[in-house]
Amino acid sequence: MDTLHTAFTRRQFMIGGITLASASIALPQFLSATALGLPGAEPGATSIPGVNEDRILVVIQLSGGNDGLNTVVPYGEDAYHKARAGIGIKADKVLRLAKSEVGLHPAMAGMADLYNDGLLAIVQGVGYPNPNRSHFQSMDIWHTADTSGTGNGWLGRYFDSECCGFGKGESGTQEKDANPTIGIAVGQDAPLAMRGQKVQPIAFESADRFRWTGQDVDKGLEDDYQAISRRGGRVGNSNSDFLTRTALDAQVSSDTIRKAVAAKPRMNYPNSDLARQLQMVASMIHAKLNTRVYYVSMGGFDTHSGQGGENGRHANLLRQLSDAMKAFYADLKAMRRDTDVLTMTFSEFGRRVGQNASQGTDHGTAAPVFLAGPMVKSGVLTPHPSLKDLDSGDLKYTVDFREVYSGILEKWLKADSKKVLEANFAPAPVLNVKA
Repeated sequence: MDTLHTAFTRRQFMIGGITLASASIALPQFLSATALGLPGAEPGATSIPGVNEDRILVVIQLSGGNDGLNTVVPYGEDAYHKARAGIGIKADKVLRLAKSEVGLHPAMAGMADLYNDGLLAIVQGVGYPNPNRSHFQSMDIWHTADTSGTGNGWLGRYFDSECCGFGKGESGTQEKDANPTIGIAVGQDAPLAMRGQKVQPIAFESADRFRWTGQDVDKGLEDDYQAISRRGGRVGNSNSDFLTRTALDAQVSSDTIRKAVAAKPRMNYPNSDLARQLQMVASMIHAKLNTRVYYVSMGGFDTHSGQGGENGRHANLLRQLSDAMKAFYADLKAMRRDTDVLTMTFSEFGRRVGQNASQGTDHGTAAPVFLAGPMVKSGVLTPHPSLKDLDSGDLKYTVDFREVYSGILEKWLKADSKKVLEANFAPAPVLNVKA
């Protein structure tokens, strides 16, 4: 073991930590040193005190400002049809929802099936005070859960405060070290929502290009890794031991993720980028990664022109979302993990009530949020915002998005929402689970 200590001490300034290669990747600032320091622990294993490790949150970001009025349609209101004579959804085409006066866009048959099966909750009129119509600023507001749009991400703060295991740091005292796979984003960049002060999520587009590259920096690291593996990952508590554990955990995390995603699909998914992302997430869930939050996204919702009604650009986007969600939950149910996975969709804002001259819609304010899974309080949970009492042509929000976050944090993730959100928001009653 002395040879290993010498090797890592000599190399630590050169490698600056262990890196994972990808076309685009955000790296954890600290990799877990906890489980590998425990006798008999498996490499890459972790334990999160006080957290139900079976509960997973999947976030789907709809970038560009999804038109909520043509997604969840108030088909019985004349004001809707008058404001959208060219792009509105005809009442006889809407997928009507039981026990509700609204319906879904006709392209959303998959989501309608989830609704009818009791797996979908719709929260209407979600927004925040003094709404910002800039894509970037409004997205930052949703990501940080702060109307200034500044600070760390709300999920990053959750990771920092709730999801760190305890291990010995360089000083020998107890301090928090992050599980390297606690948050995984599928995409080019890790979203601001997942970035904390202590914890940075993993982000990658292709698992094929996601790998440990310590051996590329110094070929001796691969030999060290193999030697550590033969010892069952058991090392000491010195500074160099920390680097040893870091290297092993990085290698194991990389190998585990690539192996999970490379596994043969259990069922067919639709041919869309979002479906591909959700299939990857399902594969990682099936592999039992110790990930608490997965983050995926789809763009194209900035429909200023040519939005269309039943068959236009927006319809195609909603069809992709709906079909991907249905396949995802069918996959989860087949692997008996559906009860473990809550999914939330959101967009940075909705669109204006009236259509514009280009047969599209401009930036608006409040919009619906979808929650999916067997644990949701299924149905349309809040009334549709008034189409007559508008704010300069926009819907007035009726639910603060941070109330939805608070409900998820308190009821699903078992976290202190006041601590994470840095303010007191009443948890929205959207889930049928015990805290």
